[in-house]
Amino acid sequence: MSATHEVFNQPAPLADVNLFSGNRALQDAIRFNAPGLDTAPLQALGALAGSAETQRHARLANVFTPQLRSHDRFGHRIDEVEFHPSYHALMTAAAEAGLHGTPYAADEQASGHAHVKRAAGFMLFTEAEPSILCPISMTYAVTPALRDNPAIHCDWAPRLEARAYDPQLKVWRDKAGVTMGMGMTEKQGGSDVRANTTRAVHDGRDEWGERYRLTGHKWFFSAPMCDAFLVLAYVEGLGEGGLSCFFLPRVLPDGTRNTLRIQRLKDKLGNQANASSEVEFDNTVAWLVGEPGRGVPQILSMGTMTRLDCALGTSGLMRQALSIALHHTGQRQAFGKRLVEQPLMKNVLADLALESEAATALSMRLARAFDRAGDEHERLLARVLTPIAKFWICKRGSAFAQEAMECLGGNGYVEEGGEGIPARIYREMPVNSIWEGAGNIMALDLLRALRKGDVAGALAHELAPARGQHAALDRAIDALPTLIDAHASETTARTLARDVALIVQAALLAQTAPSAVFGAFCDSRIAQRHDVFGTLGAGTDVDAIVARAMPV
Repeated sequence: MSATHEVFNQPAPLADVNLFSGNRALQDAIRFNAPGLDTAPLQALGALAGSAETQRHARLANVFTPQLRSHDRFGHRIDEVEFHPSYHALMTAAAEAGLHGTPYAADEQASGHAHVKRAAGFMLFTEAEPSILCPISMTYAVTPALRDNPAIHCDWAPRLEARAYDPQLKVWRDKAGVTMGMGMTEKQGGSDVRANTTRAVHDGRDEWGERYRLTGHKWFFSAPMCDAFLVLAYVEGLGEGGLSCFFLPRVLPDGTRNTLRIQRLKDKLGNQANASSEVEFDNTVAWLVGEPGRGVPQILSMGTMTRLDCALGTSGLMRQALSIALHHTGQRQAFGKRLVEQPLMKNVLADLALESEAATALSMRLARAFDRAGDEHERLLARVLTPIAKFWICKRGSAFAQEAMECLGGNGYVEEGGEGIPARIYREMPVNSIWEGAGNIMALDLLRALRKGDVAGALAHELAPARGQHAALDRAIDALPTLIDAHASETTARTLARDVALIVQAALLAQTAPSAVFGAFCDSRIAQRHDVFGTLGAGTDVDAIVARAMPV
């Protein structure tokens, strides 16, 4: 075989690095939100998530995507999804790291920082592989809703909290750990879940409470191999006020399989290692959770937690995209210099670093609010931070991924680049913006939040420590009440969501980030409102910002 040329000026892959020890923004956010937290488990998870072996599992889980097996070879209906072994390896790792229901365990709760610790771990694992975290996220989010059926919660909570993963379809009592999913959306409704047509007929009462038989469908039914699901259906006889929440297990308490017809798997843009499906219920057994007719608020207590994960997931993807861009440009030569030394490229990288750190700061602050849910200020703050974090961070994700990919040029666009990570990140970004309420839903939810209780007062209290540190930020904080009044209509609710998010991010950076980061963020986002990455002002200390963001 002839050698036609020498291969050089091709950067080494970013592999076998500790994703936690290289992430200064995340470390500072933890110190701010959970002082004294033992970060040794996060150090270990950072090493695992950044390893070449985990990258290989992530690539294989996305290349060899889930396959539906509706029947066995004898013609029996089985409705199972098969996964590549790498999928199961990643699920095992995520469960062992306690990224699902573990924060609700008594020993974790005793620390006072269970949700912040888990949030940091979720971000780190997202850098390795985000799509398998869909069932992990739903398993984390289900506990607040499931508590309203104490009998089911008592039986299932220990296994939801266990650091164990078992992919087999078995009765819950025979498993060390279980996972849970959810199903709200139907063909005709989309985000309008009250347009559901699934019906529930009463079928008696047993140790789990009121039992029903469900008939209908779900258009998006994520992770159909989970052990159980929360779903919405109308209780027969209660009319349009009867939309209720139900617990639907795949395997019934007597060991027989429940009727869950998987019609097909979704062929999605991204999120490919995760199985999303369309299903039909045909006399399917389920148990009532909460009060009849209270299905939407009941299941949205689960949705609130998954919205946190959307913000965390996008923040993790931003960090990984930035790390790859920094690593690549630190090695690649062009026009006589390393790319990272070229002034305009350095401006782009610094700007991306600002966005990534601001996303991390806001996401982790929201996680702290869930840790302190018993405090009225934190409860009100969670109510307003959830929609703005979900809206703004996720909305910025796709543009961020595109710009980071552009730093790699053609090497970022091809699937082989960095185990396919840049292209996979770009495909993955939109899901967090769409899932659990797209942009309009979040903007409208912000309006609802501002009308309930003294949410505006809680927000003002949260911003107070940042006063006096940047003139543009002071003006923005002073103008916030007027801003809220001016955009209190649905037409301009997105403007309000954007502006509140930016002000909160700036206030958090004032308390967690170096002056170079805080000042550049306020100059570009608050004072100038720039809309293209790489347009930081000439006086920006881009060297300090880039040095702080370096992954190694």
